[in-house]
Amino acid sequence: MRNPIIVALDVPSSDQALRLARLVAPNVGAFKVGKELFVSAGPDFIRQLRATGAAVFLDLKFHDIPNTVAKAVAAATRLDIQMLTIHAGGGAAMMRAAEGAAQETAASLGRPAPLVLGVTVLTSFNDAGLAELGISDGVEKHVERLALLAAGAGLRGLVCSPLELAPLRRLLSPEIQLVTPGIRTGADPSDDQKRTLSAGEAVRAGATWLVIGRPIYAAGDPAEAARVLWESLGK
Repeated sequence: MRNPIIVALDVPSSDQALRLARLVAPNVGAFKVGKELFVSAGPDFIRQLRATGAAVFLDLKFHDIPNTVAKAVAAATRLDIQMLTIHAGGGAAMMRAAEGAAQETAASLGRPAPLVLGVTVLTSFNDAGLAELGISDGVEKHVERLALLAAGAGLRGLVCSPLELAPLRRLLSPEIQLVTPGIRTGADPSDDQKRTLSAGEAVRAGATWLVIGRPIYAAGDPAEAARVLWESLGK
């Protein structure tokens, strides 16, 4: 079984992130670098992490005009990452530009293209939060709308909450990879995540990858926490 766990390196420094990565590497499949760490440590940290052999998910959620996003995706692809995020709300033209830039840049370098993931609705949102933005038909319908738009634009993967996994698996091609944050163990608070499931529940619902942050990096023993989560999936 391929290890679907992506550990979110949501720590403030490259030294902390590398220590955490080395601790948990035997029991995880990849590492996510988000805005805090990337702004703090920059592209050099990505190169350091890749030098360890780890797969890297660059989670910067690009959202801009198509040309700007295409250039950002091309730059990210040159860092030899395996996944990156864009906002599906940026529209079909932006998503087509992002996927095209990933494919063309990777081909020029002779390596596989990173998986460009369309972020549907952030897991901090619920129906009430969307209503504040004038979106009145609820989270599930809006996620489905954005998912179909992303698939039509050629994206090969999406980010969604665990609660949208089963509906999207019924709606989309099985080749579409689904990456889900909002994974909790039951022993930790949900904090700002409003739409959560356990790791096992998310895999059974159709998740390809699980992004897990606080339950691992905030644990007293991150290596043990990662091992327990991996074993809970029946490795």
